[in-house]
Amino acid sequence: MSNKIELLDCTLRDGGYVNDWNFGHDKILEVFARLVSSGVEYIEIGFLDERRLFDINRTIMPDTQSANKIFANADKGAATVLAMIDYGTCSLDHLQPCSETFIDGIRVIFKEHKLRDALNFCRQVKALGYKVFAQMVSVTTYTDEALVNYARAVNKVAPFATSMVDTYGLLDDAQLMHITKILDRHVDQSIRLGFHAHNNFQLGYANARAFLELDTPRGILADGTLYGMGKSAGNAPLELLMMFANDRFDKHYDIAQALEAIDNVILDIYRRQYWGYNLFFYLSASARCHPNYVSYLMGRRTLSVKQIVSILNAIEPDKKLLYDPKYAEKIYLDYQAIDCDDESALARLHSAFDGREVLLIGPGNNIKRQRARVHATIDRLKPLVIAVNYAPKDFAVDYIFLTNAKRCTQLQYDLRDDQNSSAEIIATSNVTKAAGSFDYVLNYGSLIDRDAEIIDNSLVMLLKAMIKIGVKKIWLAGFDGYSKRADNYFDVSREYSFAKAKAEYLNGYVRDFLASLDGSIEINFVTESRYRLPH
Repeated sequence: MSNKIELLDCTLRDGGYVNDWNFGHDKILEVFARLVSSGVEYIEIGFLDERRLFDINRTIMPDTQSANKIFANADKGAATVLAMIDYGTCSLDHLQPCSETFIDGIRVIFKEHKLRDALNFCRQVKALGYKVFAQMVSVTTYTDEALVNYARAVNKVAPFATSMVDTYGLLDDAQLMHITKILDRHVDQSIRLGFHAHNNFQLGYANARAFLELDTPRGILADGTLYGMGKSAGNAPLELLMMFANDRFDKHYDIAQALEAIDNVILDIYRRQYWGYNLFFYLSASARCHPNYVSYLMGRRTLSVKQIVSILNAIEPDKKLLYDPKYAEKIYLDYQAIDCDDESALARLHSAFDGREVLLIGPGNNIKRQRARVHATIDRLKPLVIAVNYAPKDFAVDYIFLTNAKRCTQLQYDLRDDQNSSAEIIATSNVTKAAGSFDYVLNYGSLIDRDAEIIDNSLVMLLKAMIKIGVKKIWLAGFDGYSKRADNYFDVSREYSFAKAKAEYLNGYVRDFLASLDGSIEINFVTESRYRLPH
């Protein structure tokens, strides 16, 4: 039975998503040499991608000639050396005949809608002398009928192997076996069957084990990477698959060599650039959707996890695995745009604020650095004080403006036995309370800026609300604006990470908004701010 079981390492290829394939030339050669010594049957050395320039330190290469340069004089031992092409990113004229290159085989990955063209490409690659692996990505998108049709198409090409990729880590063992048995029944027995697992549900290793135990006379192979290194939630760890294969199938992999590669190379990368199971990848897998939807919604920093799950579950089926940024924004806005009749709330606020000066307090670092200025302003003006999305510890406030559902529960907790426990809450209609109702609820849709990159800037929304209720003069404290450094907020849990261009855009957006007010409300800064308009 052990003769039919084989392992394929793709650390230098799939692991490269973590570090942009920049392992360093000496580390590339060390990983390769350790894998050869471990006895793993197949070693995938990187991507072939003609869009990238040659770099001897990276395992993403424009052509097969690049592999000859990177691995000059390297000893393959008994291993079969592979490279991967994402169909459409490397044309045939970038491939030498197999006899002229270090590479023995090429894996071609493709989505279902590109199947016919990709398999034709596989046929042409095979004609150059390579062992060809046809790799069906997002196998969970295939119906049973589509799997049978796929097998028939693959049989006509007769590649060395065909592998299924659980791209978003959605499979459990029952689903995996259902798909595998269909392919095993219909793919020609001369073609090896492979499986590439991902770890979104912590099932990468378990699924790869289950696959290796398939009761079939054909050759089967499972992918793994050293320490599970790979894109997103990572992959099945090669060292665990080796251990399992040694124990279960009487294989003789030298696991110590894999562990040396992990210790000497992989752990250093892991400490700098973490991969593996986490909430982000769990959410995308549990909702059966592209992880970019999760990234977009979590990046808004306004939604609770419960709300994110609700939005993800409402994504249209044909949109789930093909990320559409415009659609992502639409579903976010549709979810947030809970209309309400806020006429009564605005009228009550108008009465409470009539003739008063107003101080708005934000969470910027300067609210602590320059607290003396803030206290002096409060003592002098006796204003109504509104904090934005939090309850400050150093200042008594009359109101809290709440636009962020993510802050709602924490705010309720902070207000217990606090000097601000009597503060009234002015919430926008996208925020819901676990029990009871807020003191005031304003229509979210009327306060956002749908044309802005950040549609729901809380300061802009509050200023619009102040104008609606007739406030004529505003003082601002703790609205520092954004820098590219992670020091925008006094509380690190509120931090965003901005590129310089993004920070400048956000600062410019608020400055432009303030300029557009054109005397409809007077704005005064108590603390230093990047929003301050030039005189």
